[in-house]
Amino acid sequence: MRQIRQMLRLARDGVSAREIGRTLGAARSTIQDNLKRAAAVGLSWPLPVELGDAALEQRLFSRAGTKVGFRRRPEPDWSSLACELKRPGVNLMVLWEEYRDSHPEGYGYSRFCDLFREFERRLSPTMRQDHPAGDKVFVDYSGKKLAIADPVTGVIREAEIFVGVLGASSYTYAEASWTQALPDWIGAHVNMFRFFAGVPRLIVPDNLKSGVNKASFYDPEINRSYGMMASHYGVGILPARPRKPRDKAKVEAGVRFAQSYILGRLRQQTFFSLAEANEAITAALERINAHVMRRLGVSRRHLFETIERPALAALPETDYQFAEWRLARVSLDYHVEFDGFFYSVPHALIREQVDIRATSRTVEIFHRGQRVASHQRRYGGRRHGTDPEHMPSSHRRYAEWTPERFRRWGQSIGPNTESLVVAILANRPHPEQGFRTCLGILRLFKHADRQRVEAASARATAIGAFTYKSIAAVLASLPPQKAGATESVIDHTNLRGPGYFH
Repeated sequence: MRQIRQMLRLARDGVSAREIGRTLGAARSTIQDNLKRAAAVGLSWPLPVELGDAALEQRLFSRAGTKVGFRRRPEPDWSSLACELKRPGVNLMVLWEEYRDSHPEGYGYSRFCDLFREFERRLSPTMRQDHPAGDKVFVDYSGKKLAIADPVTGVIREAEIFVGVLGASSYTYAEASWTQALPDWIGAHVNMFRFFAGVPRLIVPDNLKSGVNKASFYDPEINRSYGMMASHYGVGILPARPRKPRDKAKVEAGVRFAQSYILGRLRQQTFFSLAEANEAITAALERINAHVMRRLGVSRRHLFETIERPALAALPETDYQFAEWRLARVSLDYHVEFDGFFYSVPHALIREQVDIRATSRTVEIFHRGQRVASHQRRYGGRRHGTDPEHMPSSHRRYAEWTPERFRRWGQSIGPNTESLVVAILANRPHPEQGFRTCLGILRLFKHADRQRVEAASARATAIGAFTYKSIAAVLASLPPQKAGATESVIDHTNLRGPGYFH
């Protein structure tokens, strides 16, 4: 409008349209057109003082015969139609037919579609995507973290923010967790489904390593534990394409909105535990989902209750219990390793590949889909968990040896031998480490007479000879047994050592 005023002033001074265009940097045809417009509405220089730029533009460039913002035919409420379009089975043809039933003189189908697309272009980019109700939930972690202070030391630890957004209603869930690791990732999904009180048809995650082992446009490889969780809820997993953020624009917008509502509004608060932070996040979610969306004129909660919830599948009777799956090969000692502890399987599976399913309480081993072993999960104590039924028969007999049984064997010979056995077991950090020595002297004393064994035991105990070699040397140093004294000290019926296994 400033140039229009200067144009009118120069035209009054007799400057040609060509010169005015050269001065203002406009084409001569544009200058001539603007002068014709001014003459048509009776404007010339000087313009009235009260004529502002808006009024000048209105007089020069308004369309004759049509009021601004006025259409000659009735229009529907485009925001309500955008909500209805999210319902299953609803498309623009259905909405247009309903519109024409109410307004027979209304727009034709093509013009109706054009006007609806114009309305959609005024919405945010994510709202232009078509997401049927109950179809997808978009999940991701926020790039920004929430600071949580240790109540004792004051050390700050940052928590991750998980965000899930339903496609049709934009109904949002969020929670804080310490990591993005598999247990926290799957636990957040379980809590999210409980929050929605239903399950959509598909989950659209980013290519997070906890969910997708190998990102691929054609055939992404889903983490097995993540896949088992999806199978429990009957939901499919459709990872977004690598480096294609528009595939998950819904959650990207949800993440930004959650950051402003959660991190932005909670930045002045100090949290001392994860539970305290999640309580504040829950309160923030109430505000997020009750917030009225400007273009649609309704809240996320309203869309969820009226459109999305009825389309969600029902939850299973029990929540999914997180279980970690791993592949393992059975070693020669018929055990498999998981997190530094060893669990037995039937000895016939030595060198076979098995699947390990580990929860917080149990470790299960599967071979070709069949469960072959189940153990209580170990976090401390002895590293080996062995089921006697998994052992070969000779190993099982060996496992039946106990400190008490060795003591009884020594007692059956005499007090000196019993004292030697007790001393050998007590001389080791763990009694089991003395079993082999006891089995060795069992073999050593096999054909010796009782008197000579008792003498050797007393001598070995006195000088602290608690190894197989030292006891053998003590026994060899004693005088040979007398003729006829051939009584064996071993009860071959009740006591069997490793020499008798075969």
